[in-house]
Amino acid sequence: MTDNSLVSSGIPGLDSILDNLTKGDNVVWLSPSIKDYSRFVTPFVKQAIHDKRKIVYFRFASHENLIPEECRPYVDEHKLEAAVGFESFTKEVYSEVERHDKGVFYVFDSLSDLLYEWVTDAAISNFFMVICPFLYKLETVAYFTILKNYHSFETISKIRKTAQVLIEVFNREGIHYVHPHKVFGKNSPTMFLPHECKDEENFIPIDNSYQATKLSSTLCSVNRSILNRSLDSWDRIFMEAEKFGQDRDKQSDSEIVNRIIKALMGRDEKILSLVKKHFTVNDLLEIKNRMIGTGFIGGKAVGMLLARKILHNNNYEKWEKQLEPHDSFYIGSDIFYTFIIYNGWWDIFMEQKTDEGYFSAAKKLENLIMQGDFPEDVQDEFHEMLDHFGQYPFIVRSSSLLEDGFGNAFAGKYESFFCPIQGTRDERFEDFIHSLKKIYASAMSKDALNYRIERGLKYEDEVMALLVQRVSGSYHGYYYYPHAAGVGLSYNTYVWSKDIDPDAGMLRIVMGLGTRAVNRIEGDYARIVALNNPSLVPLSDKDNMFKYAQKDLDVLDVRSSGKHMISFFMLDKENIPFDLNWIAERDFETMRRLADSRGKNKDIWVLTFNRLLKSEFPSIMSDMMNTIEKEYECPVDIEFTLSFLDSETYVINLVQCRPLQANASDAKNIKVKKSAGDKILIETEGNFMGGNVCDYIRRVIYIDPTKYSKLSTADKHEVARKIGEINRQMSGEKKFYTLLLGPGRWGTTSPELGIPVSFSDINNMYGLGEIEYEAGGLMPELSFGTHFFQDIVESGIFYLAVFSTKDGGFIDSEYFKETDSVTKELVAVSETVKQALKVIDFPKKTLYLTSNIKTQKLKLFIKNSS
Repeated sequence: MTDNSLVSSGIPGLDSILDNLTKGDNVVWLSPSIKDYSRFVTPFVKQAIHDKRKIVYFRFASHENLIPEECRPYVDEHKLEAAVGFESFTKEVYSEVERHDKGVFYVFDSLSDLLYEWVTDAAISNFFMVICPFLYKLETVAYFTILKNYHSFETISKIRKTAQVLIEVFNREGIHYVHPHKVFGKNSPTMFLPHECKDEENFIPIDNSYQATKLSSTLCSVNRSILNRSLDSWDRIFMEAEKFGQDRDKQSDSEIVNRIIKALMGRDEKILSLVKKHFTVNDLLEIKNRMIGTGFIGGKAVGMLLARKILHNNNYEKWEKQLEPHDSFYIGSDIFYTFIIYNGWWDIFMEQKTDEGYFSAAKKLENLIMQGDFPEDVQDEFHEMLDHFGQYPFIVRSSSLLEDGFGNAFAGKYESFFCPIQGTRDERFEDFIHSLKKIYASAMSKDALNYRIERGLKYEDEVMALLVQRVSGSYHGYYYYPHAAGVGLSYNTYVWSKDIDPDAGMLRIVMGLGTRAVNRIEGDYARIVALNNPSLVPLSDKDNMFKYAQKDLDVLDVRSSGKHMISFFMLDKENIPFDLNWIAERDFETMRRLADSRGKNKDIWVLTFNRLLKSEFPSIMSDMMNTIEKEYECPVDIEFTLSFLDSETYVINLVQCRPLQANASDAKNIKVKKSAGDKILIETEGNFMGGNVCDYIRRVIYIDPTKYSKLSTADKHEVARKIGEINRQMSGEKKFYTLLLGPGRWGTTSPELGIPVSFSDINNMYGLGEIEYEAGGLMPELSFGTHFFQDIVESGIFYLAVFSTKDGGFIDSEYFKETDSVTKELVAVSETVKQALKVIDFPKKTLYLTSNIKTQKLKLFIKNSS
């Protein structure tokens, strides 16, 4: 330290014991009351004023002001709200300290008071472990207090290890004592003995065995009368909650229960009101019993639990029989903070919260996280959880504070990882830890950070909790998978036929792991189901059901980490663990041709799900989603698995549920009068998503299908990059009135199937159109339930697919090819790319897009100027 000058506490007797304070000291008073703490704060402040020191008082507690009235004009009081949560509170203190010069003196209100809002001791110790080293580096002197018998031994131990000075205060029969437990860098024969406070000048050590034993026995007697003094505040508040038992009326009015809900289930007020309505004290206690660490369990975990409770409360007998039970674990959000602090990365974490470091510091953290370690006690809890799952596969899923809330799904922005390995305990632990770190690192990914900016969440607290779920399914040799899985939407935002009722909902279903239902898989197809008419198929594949069927499935291989793809046709169907007829049927035509041409008789199965869709399954799923939607008061998006117990019986596992931000069918009512002279550019029946609209378009970005299909792979990626550049240039009015048209699938990772953009490359577009180009193998795909789909829905981007070879489909490709382009005015492109990428601007109120859900008609047309 550059300045080793001594500092007076304002109490000569205490200075004598401690050999004064030293710049850099964080002094923690372990006090029986605020009054006892105040006895030492007052002289410290007065002495500091006398010595012309700058003093800052952090005021956040409900107790009385610690600064004497006559001293307040000389003290800079900084008010804080504990209710903002650990991260925002700590960031504000950190920023305020950073704003001041070295050598400033600080007084903090009682840290124990933070427990009312934060509930958990881990947050208190984490706060101190962040702030204390920072103050030490700035050569300050700071006073803190924690109240005795409020905190666990573990919390006090962490604070003691971090502080420079820890002094216990107690009194016996009106006599006050101080007992220094730690004084960094100093020692004396009597320094660490209890001292009787005779007066300010005389602090007398208890230096003989008779007095020491008498004092100690009295104190032990007092302490024994205080129950649970070694428990974390988190444990104590749950113990208090148990007192309410099954008295539901009492629970609703309980301040304790409300505090638990707020501390455990997040900050989304709509979600919290539903939790309060549907959860009992016992439900909350069950969550706590399956929790590692403390803090929030995150949006994904809350969504799953809430949906299940809504169903059980609606019809317990039905859903208890139909739903597969779960034994999930929850890794609390405080573990994430502890991990950051334990590894010494808080400075970088704070840097990431600034505009300058938002991306650069995030990149540092993303790399560092993979190298970090967890405290030993946390690792022990992880081991216990892994012992519970044994050799069964499980999945570690992101469950951040903001995830799966109203308006913010974060779909596909954070990672989830399967852990199927059946190796040794150490091998399974290593696989789990690696997955956990990758999820933590994904919170710092560029996609996630851009999403937060787009959703106005850049400055909101976002902390990662984790949901650990047993994977539903059964073994098939070395493979493990659910028999079917998928996603469901309670409101069908893509209505491709007049026979579809949007309110009945829809499914996207696959065999095997549901990863093939939530991601666009190149060259493979999920079964799309309109729940009011399950036999109906989308226009794009009704002519050839088998051609557009699922061909591969994702499974877990217990010999290696992660998921694996296997061909359905290569799967051993003789020993499949359920009746395959439920989800597949034989392709007799192909079987006949194979027998005729090669003389081979072999069953050829195709995944159609027809028998399952003729059962009660569609009705069950529709009822499930509509029941949840009614409580949410908005459409919902779910993920599920289905497992057969025998040849006729199956159970459904509801693994995720979140609000779906879909446009209602009456969302827009703008009128425009059409005339015979209007020039039609696109016309289609069905195959659009975004409600009833009538909007004018200012710009069309058109990718010529013929020219695009002939580009090299490198040039196709260049097209995607240039679209991203144009997208990032757009703001204000143009952001909402640009229509993007291109062949095949937007958001594909394979350029031969479409345009390989990421969502951040098209997020400013008004609309997105996929054009059929059969000659080049470029076909639109209905991507309900995929993460790309979720991004489109959340951002209110209109979607259309143009099948010009099908009924009612038309696109005037020649118009787009021949009209002048302004591409080179916007981005630098090669001549080859320029031929494929055209940007066409239109005068105001010239080009209109209209759609009508009831008639299933969509038109893009140029209004007749006359």
